[in-house]
Amino acid sequence: MTDDEQELENEERRQSFRLDMEKEIIDIVWLNAQGQQSVKKIACLDFSRGGLKLDCDQPIEIRTQVTVIFKAADPRSQKLTGRVIRCIKQENGWYEIALKFDE
Repeated sequence: MTDDEQELENEERRQSFRLDMEKEIIDIVWLNAQGQQSVKKIACLDFSRGGLKLDCDQPIEIRTQVTVIFKAADPRSQKLTGRVIRCIKQENGWYEIALKFDE
């Protein structure tokens, strides 16, 4: 990638819609490798038009489909689905998980 291409990509990322949701609690639902449904309340670190970054106490496999529920107790709660594109173990033992929303 040339310097000009890198600069353009950085500019596009800065202009994309982002919403600071640092430590907002959301619900996530997914099927684990054994086909069992898992449900967790976890902290959302970052929200953008394309996806979410989450802070979780357990790993979720790459390509796993996850349903994200915002304000689950509210009858007008919003649900979005996405796939895990990154799961990185942090020094504190928790996992930074990145989801890309489905089209």
